[in-house]
Amino acid sequence: MKVNHIIITITFFATVFAYGQETFSSKLLDSITKKPIVFASIQFNSKSGVISNENGEFNMTIKRTIKKNDSLIINCLGYEQKQIALLGFKNETIYLKPKTFSLDEVLVTNKEYTIDEILDKIKEGLATNYELDYSKRKLFFRESSYTEMDKYDVNLKKSSIPEINQQLIDSLLDIVPKSNSNYTEILGELYGKIEPKQYQKMEILKACRLNDKSAEINLDNYEKRFNDIFKKYVKRDSYFKIKSGWFSVKEEMDSSLFGDKNEKDNQVTEAIIAEQKKKDSIRKLGFLRWRKMMIHNFENNNFIDRENDLNFIHKSRRYEFEISNYAYINDMFVYVITFQPKRSEDFAGTMYVNTDDFAIVRVDYKNIKPLSRFALLGISMKKYLKEGTIIFERNDNEKYRLKYIDETFGQKVGIKRPFKVIEKNKNVSGRRKQNELKGDIHFIIRTIEKTELVIFESETISELDFKTFKETALVTPTYLKQYDPNFWKGYNIIEPNQAIKDFKTIEISD
Repeated sequence: MKVNHIIITITFFATVFAYGQETFSSKLLDSITKKPIVFASIQFNSKSGVISNENGEFNMTIKRTIKKNDSLIINCLGYEQKQIALLGFKNETIYLKPKTFSLDEVLVTNKEYTIDEILDKIKEGLATNYELDYSKRKLFFRESSYTEMDKYDVNLKKSSIPEINQQLIDSLLDIVPKSNSNYTEILGELYGKIEPKQYQKMEILKACRLNDKSAEINLDNYEKRFNDIFKKYVKRDSYFKIKSGWFSVKEEMDSSLFGDKNEKDNQVTEAIIAEQKKKDSIRKLGFLRWRKMMIHNFENNNFIDRENDLNFIHKSRRYEFEISNYAYINDMFVYVITFQPKRSEDFAGTMYVNTDDFAIVRVDYKNIKPLSRFALLGISMKKYLKEGTIIFERNDNEKYRLKYIDETFGQKVGIKRPFKVIEKNKNVSGRRKQNELKGDIHFIIRTIEKTELVIFESETISELDFKTFKETALVTPTYLKQYDPNFWKGYNIIEPNQAIKDFKTIEISD
């Protein structure tokens, strides 16, 4: 075949592919308040769809030529269903009308149940209403981590070395990043039983990590500066006593500081390098194993599991429940039931229960007090935030499968302690103590982790299908220095929030 024929053929297939798929992007707003509509379900057909993000935005790629009768079906709690014809759609904003219901519709339900009767029926249905058998789930998973240093004080009270002073300490603190963020995104297919603690297999179709390089501190200049100071004031055969309150540790002097480098030191260095390479290899090999376990645990992070801390159903006597309203979700008439703890439980929220089969189809929850506190000898930790949303969708078998789950978790860790560093030397006459540094440290670090999972498609498979599926173990994510809108082009994902779109690493110069 001639070269020009090859070029024509490639162009032909590229053109066919380009016209054989189309991406639609839009934003959902309340037609009255003009506020974004979050967690709306946008379906292209009965088996696939996406979810609007916290800004009401969504993005859907149809991987075939759009036909005249193709449309998107949009459903959301409390809104009228809307159908959008795709042919000629120009990605304009979509407005949804709030859905109202009459008293007659409320009275049409099977009977007027008490809240205790509803709870009993919910519990009865946990074993039958939800799909927990073998299935193949096409999903998108995103984990976002944000760290802020709320306090970073080091007060140097005493120093026998003039060059190690408060000014030097402050300059070190100035270069420490006060905040950083990173994100992991995975598109894949998960195989296995949905019920908790079941072994899973996974095919990762595409994955990326956005890392903040500004979190990597460049201490090269400071290392040389400290080395010069130590050579000037510290003796070659000294050791250090590092104390903080009751705690004390002994640290030997590194002889390489004075230019000593023997064969044993080389062997130790080579061993450390080899061990690090081994860890890097394990980390790469373990990406699939770790992530599929995390995703499977997260998809079971709900009220169905008796061991989950969202225990408002299994331990319902510890909560107060109230039927606060009625609403529609995906053409299902639901009870709107609020719950809050009677005693020492952690969560309050709202659940939406189908009036026909008493399946919980959505839960919004948030902790009302810190989940745990710890403080001892100047070290503290507080888990202060856990909130989220869980949405189930009814499938063709009249059972419910997980459609979307997100959770935000926050904790603070604090250290407020005195410190003392003493140089000692047993080979000199007189006092063993040579130099001393003394002061106080006070750090407070706050971490927020947001995890999202959307399941686009779910297909029942047999146990044999699961056993014969072969994983590709050597999977690693693509590392990105900044958000790239083209990375996921042509794929259905959860639209990123503004923080992810604005993500860009700050390269630190030497």
